[in-house]
Amino acid sequence: MKKLMIIAVMAFISLAADAQKFALIDMEYILKNIPAYERANEQLNQVSKKWQAECEALSTEASTMYKNFQNEVVFLSQEQKKAKQEAIMNKEKEAGELKRKYFGPEGELFKKRESLMGPIQDEIYNAVKEISDLRGYSLVIDRASDTGIIYGSPKIDISNEVLSKLGYAQ
Repeated sequence: MKKLMIIAVMAFISLAADAQKFALIDMEYILKNIPAYERANEQLNQVSKKWQAECEALSTEASTMYKNFQNEVVFLSQEQKKAKQEAIMNKEKEAGELKRKYFGPEGELFKKRESLMGPIQDEIYNAVKEISDLRGYSLVIDRASDTGIIYGSPKIDISNEVLSKLGYAQ
């Protein structure tokens, strides 16, 4: 599948190369040179660790409750067994819900990442668009992504120009 994708991209580029101009950027390089991105990443890591610790604490609590239940099960009446099992299940459910709340597809970490990274990505996109409009590029490809680019001439790499446009001259 990957080879097919590479062949398709190369065919597209070779067919369109005569009529259009292309450029490359390296998003990893650009992002590493933007201090706000590094700060945002650090914030995300800190909040993620905090939330992960909360989730692990609940899971550990549920696990401890289960171990205690196993040790006491022979001494408990049916009603007590049922009550303890329900408490354990509720604690496990609570841990799962908390994990989904923080780390699910629409969870708090996703929202936090969007709020911190969105403006930076928008700035980069706008800078790339302005440079593309100014220079007449029809296509700008990110060499850092997994598109199968084997070689890209440094002459068509506009990463430093994008950083300059953003105020981070190299």
